[in-house]
Amino acid sequence: QVQLVESGGGLVQPGGSLRLSCAASGSIFSIYAMGWYRQAPGKQRELVAAITSGGSTNYADSVKGRFTISRDNAKNTVYLQMNSLKPEDTAVYYCNAEYLSPTHEYDYWGQGTQVTVSS
Repeated sequence: QVQLVESGGGLVQPGGSLRLSCAASGSIFSIYAMGWYRQAPGKQRELVAAITSGGSTNYADSVKGRFTISRDNAKNTVYLQMNSLKPEDTAVYYCNAEYLSPTHEYDYWGQGTQVTVSS
């Protein structure tokens, strides 16, 4: 079992920056692939960025060059640095942890943190 707690959301002006954090507890953090997803009102949840247990990353095209995902296994935490924010980045951001064993898929979600980009 993994518990995920996001923090760092808030209101920011266009062009500004925020750093989201997701603290994990309850299991071996380092084996999980971690991801940040977001869901805007009236839209489906979408993948923003992901990082594997080995540190490989991938990003949605809409955030490439602006967002950076990273992880600190010693602190059981994954981060999302968001720069050059745009109004269309406004959404609830969710942290996800995933691990695939030969017999089972482990998939956990945080409660979400609101990011609002507005002047």
